[in-house]
Amino acid sequence: MNLNLNIMNAKKFLTALAFASVVLISGCAKDDFVEINGVCPVVVTTIPTNLATGVPLNQIISATFNDKMNPSTITSSSFFIKQGATLINGVVSYVDTTATFTPSANLSPNTVYTGTVTTMAKNLKGLYMQEDYVWTFTTIPQLLLFSNPIEGGNTSGAGTFVNGATVTAIATPNSGYTFFSWSENGIIIPGAEANYSFIMNGNRSLIANFSAVIPQFTVGLTVNPFNGGTTNGAGAYNSGASVTVSAFPSIGFTFTNWKEDANIVSSNMDYTFTINGDRNLEANFTAVIPQFIVGLTANPLNGGTTNGAGTFNSGASVTVSATPASGFTFTNWKEGANIVSSNMNYTFTLDGNRDLVANFTAIASGFTLNVTAVHGSVTKNPNQLTYNNGDDVILTASPDAGYEFSSWSGDASGTSNPLTITMNADKNVTANFTLIPVVSCTPAVDLGLANGYAILAESGISTTGVTSITGNMGISPQAATFITGFGLILPANGTSSTSSLVTGSVFAADYAEPTPTLLTTTVDNMHTAFTTANGLASTVTEFMAGNLNGQTLVPGVYKWSNGISVTNGITLDGGADDCASWVFQIAGDLTIADGAIITLQNGAHAKNIFWVVAGSGAMLGTTVQFEGNILSKTLISLNTGAKVNGRLLAQTAVTLDASTVVKPQ
Repeated sequence: MNLNLNIMNAKKFLTALAFASVVLISGCAKDDFVEINGVCPVVVTTIPTNLATGVPLNQIISATFNDKMNPSTITSSSFFIKQGATLINGVVSYVDTTATFTPSANLSPNTVYTGTVTTMAKNLKGLYMQEDYVWTFTTIPQLLLFSNPIEGGNTSGAGTFVNGATVTAIATPNSGYTFFSWSENGIIIPGAEANYSFIMNGNRSLIANFSAVIPQFTVGLTVNPFNGGTTNGAGAYNSGASVTVSAFPSIGFTFTNWKEDANIVSSNMDYTFTINGDRNLEANFTAVIPQFIVGLTANPLNGGTTNGAGTFNSGASVTVSATPASGFTFTNWKEGANIVSSNMNYTFTLDGNRDLVANFTAIASGFTLNVTAVHGSVTKNPNQLTYNNGDDVILTASPDAGYEFSSWSGDASGTSNPLTITMNADKNVTANFTLIPVVSCTPAVDLGLANGYAILAESGISTTGVTSITGNMGISPQAATFITGFGLILPANGTSSTSSLVTGSVFAADYAEPTPTLLTTTVDNMHTAFTTANGLASTVTEFMAGNLNGQTLVPGVYKWSNGISVTNGITLDGGADDCASWVFQIAGDLTIADGAIITLQNGAHAKNIFWVVAGSGAMLGTTVQFEGNILSKTLISLNTGAKVNGRLLAQTAVTLDASTVVKPQ
């Protein structure tokens, strides 16, 4: 009996113990620390609530728990606010059962935020939140208002409003301005007046646009005398406008001036001014006195001169005068077929247009004109034995070779050539000529045997169209077959050929000796000249960065690290030195544009100009007028109508198109 009772008591104890264990385990079923008895901490309320809208921008956010929490676990790591993926800065605090998040700055309007309390938070019993508590809320939309321009006016009505609220934005212009539109995101809102009402539906940023009121002024026009003419241009104009008023005289009147009060403001019929106040202008006209024209003619034209022609008022006393030229006498004045006066001075009262002819009679004569010329000749035009008094004779002096005209002497003087002589007596005239001094110049670049060629190339010479070459042409080491377009004629065993396009001889490496040997030396001389010219010490570097258009260049050695170009033309000025020289060292290309002209002056000569081109070639455009010798490392190309006074010395090929090349002496 006692044994059974003990067994029964043991079973009851075990049952009670098991029940107590269940109570301990179920006290916070989701907590890992099951050995501690307590209630699971959870968030029971939040401010704002989950899915709340219209939340103020300065809202302080809180979460209230079902139990007092351990303050050390309520931190920015366990309680935070996000906008999207971005954490919001703020201060976390905890009092009693409520955790508070105070944002460092106002929340953004009409924006969804997410609040989170994580499982890092635990209560005073050490029990942790079993899962994160997450809720969202949306802030109240905001209306922003601005003025454009700022000084144009004021706005009112800005603030925060719940979606669906009726909101009115008010624009009030300042003095001197007027409201003309609301705009949003750069777009004018159609029909929006100064008091603009709308339903709030999200953030809005509106700009009130104002425009300055432009004052207007009046232009009044009057006519003096009333029948003197008409005016145009009266009316109202904006301040600062350019105003033109016009006056139109009536028949029998002329415009005099514009007046404002007693002041003359313009003597032009069209008066333009900038208006900055009311203007009252008077157009003044003057009655016209009829005028007539007196026209005078001498007969013959070289018989004498007249004086007194012009325009005169009706009723004026007019005097016209006739003065006979040497060898003539005055005869009479005629109007039509009628003699109106035999006096050289004729006075009359003008009552209409007059066309008068002063008649002169030549005094019979027969003058001779003898001309003398040494080292030249003189032509007379007309060439006659005798001349009448007053006859004009044109003398033209032409110097012999090596001489130049200097002056006239005897019964003529000066340096004009041709010279006009008026015969009024026998005359003896001498044309004087002077010997042109011979100047010997040392060339800046010694071309050697290449000096004797207008064109020298190594790989080819070609032409299309009618080309003209004055001077020799040569090609080496290539054969004559690489000269195309010239129609070469080579006699049997000939050392040179001819062409209708070449005034000179044509040489090729496959012609009879000594031509091949001489050409080899000539090409070597060309290479040496190129190297020598390119190695001269430069006096000017990178002039105008290679864009020479419109420049005047003095003698010197010019060097460029790139190409150069001429668009319209350049001038080479020798400074009165016949030996002046130019060497252009060009690391790139030489490009002369269509129609460009190289002008030489003051002693500049083509033979003393050297264009040393180390780039891909020298290109001369259509109708170019070029001066100087081109030494090219590669190609020289002349387009249609290009003219060169100089030499084309290419280490590859020369191409021509109806071009002209003249070798300088």
